[in-house]
Amino acid sequence: MAFGVLALLTSTSAPPPAAPVTTASRAEVEPAWPIPDGGRTATVEVLNGTTRAGLARSATRLLRAKGVDVVGYGNADSTGTTTLLVRRGDDARARLVARALGLGAIRAQPDSSLRLDVTVILGDDFRPELPLHP
Repeated sequence: MAFGVLALLTSTSAPPPAAPVTTASRAEVEPAWPIPDGGRTATVEVLNGTTRAGLARSATRLLRAKGVDVVGYGNADSTGTTTLLVRRGDDARARLVARALGLGAIRAQPDSSLRLDVTVILGDDFRPELPLHP
């Protein structure tokens, strides 16, 4: 009986090789949002420092449409004017974000634990003109 099992194991042939799988090339796939270039854009959080609901979400849409990597949004304490806090590095990325928003005072307030380049705190001076969004 052991001889029969051994013969069965040695007589089985290997399965045929699998056919190669083809995939679409990168040029054929369009991203839903512009993919930020790690060297030229900023990693940003957007906080609403006003009483107007939905302002941080609107600013997030605006910035993402301009290629800024917004990783989160939420609320902050009330502020009169829009402020951009530099969390790491120099202020070059904060200036990029300020240009995308069209306003904002830049201040250094390093906090490497946040893993962000810039924190945007929206003030009452931020009045975006956005297209209607469903």
